[in-house]
Amino acid sequence: MTPAKVRWLGFFGAVCVAADAVLFGAPTWIRRDVSVLSILRGPNGVLIMLLWIAGLTALCAAWWYGRRLTVTSRWIVATAALWIVPLLVVPPLASRDMYAYACQGALFDAGFNPSEVGVAAQPCPWIDSVSVVWRDTPTPYGPLWILLTGLAASFGSQAVALGIFRLYAVLAVAALAVVVPALARRTGVPVERALWLVLCCPLVPVHFVGGGHNDALTIALLLAGLALIAGRRPTRLLIAGGALVGAAIAVKTTVGVVLPFAALLAAGGLDLTREGLLRFLRRGGAVVGGAAAALVALSVVSGLGFGWAVALSGAGESRSWTSPPTAVGIAANAVAKWFGVTLDVVPAVRAVALILLLVTLVAIWWHFRRGDPLHGAGLACLAVIFFAPITQPWYLFWTLALFAVTTVRMRRLEVTIIASMFLILPDGDGAWKPLQVPFAFLVTGLAGWIAWRSVRWLRRPAPVGVPS
Repeated sequence: MTPAKVRWLGFFGAVCVAADAVLFGAPTWIRRDVSVLSILRGPNGVLIMLLWIAGLTALCAAWWYGRRLTVTSRWIVATAALWIVPLLVVPPLASRDMYAYACQGALFDAGFNPSEVGVAAQPCPWIDSVSVVWRDTPTPYGPLWILLTGLAASFGSQAVALGIFRLYAVLAVAALAVVVPALARRTGVPVERALWLVLCCPLVPVHFVGGGHNDALTIALLLAGLALIAGRRPTRLLIAGGALVGAAIAVKTTVGVVLPFAALLAAGGLDLTREGLLRFLRRGGAVVGGAAAALVALSVVSGLGFGWAVALSGAGESRSWTSPPTAVGIAANAVAKWFGVTLDVVPAVRAVALILLLVTLVAIWWHFRRGDPLHGAGLACLAVIFFAPITQPWYLFWTLALFAVTTVRMRRLEVTIIASMFLILPDGDGAWKPLQVPFAFLVTGLAGWIAWRSVRWLRRPAPVGVPS
């Protein structure tokens, strides 16, 4: 496929999903009991589903075929911008999170701490737009993002707040266009490949610009910090890079799992010798110290304190088969029901999954102590996604962005991202909710296979290749 065909195929897809945002995006009111069948039975139902499927297919196909193109970085940036333009002025697409952001900002602007109370505490003037399960749940985000939501909500207009969130997303994508090439050059991978995989990923126009999710900002700050850390950098740049990693954590705290790998990146790995340990403590400590200083400063300046560090525990009542621990719990509940027993093991399975996550993160870090730390960081993010009580398609972008600046083969990840694009309807509801139990059994089997493969993989030595 020629570059022109790839570019315009993706633009066609972006126009289709933008049209769907107008026809059936996430409105300021909440639709009840939405499913594929309910959409098809409603006004313009066939058109809505055709546009959605055609748009996502075109964007995914363009991204897939574009990986083989020989084009310049400027051409890639222009193409990504072209695909984003149709999503700039449409209603929120494939998610209601921007409405929650607005209410969290209004809560902060009114003097409340969103890390301690849900948006119902004020109550937010736009609370009817927020999904019911998130109204009484404290925000899981860090102090920098809460400050940014407060700024957006301070104008007193929901529409203005939504526009500012979309502006944040666009600025984050623009920042990615700068930091991805910088990090790719330092790690010695082809710049154009990395830039295409990140900027033109279908998650960017649909979920980051259309849906306004803060992951793009998180990853832009994270990669900027890693770009300053990679290579034989002076201490002052290691501290600055650590501060940017800390800022990324202060937006979305889950990316904190990357910090130990950033320390490995700064030190060139960990050798269990006196010299190696001292180098790790000196250079890795500079990175961790910079991140800690940024987090403390943002916590104090915002007046939020450190409650955000434990706010992640609130997963709400949301349950979906896309989260492996939740899927295992749903499948176990279903089996018990077949035998006439009523029980709910989802909370227990989720708790066990968090313990397994800690063990897995330590194992990955140790495995990559002399390997490529960015590869390890991507796997750590993947472990978080795998063991999390809630999993969303756009979370996969964390791993994609880190793998893109390594030599890791990631066809399975690319296929998973493409498949995940079809899990959500244009208004943000799950496309496969009626098949929750059958898919829970499928994911449970898949989780078992992945666990078995992971144990075998961890027994093999990590490939040596620390960027220097």
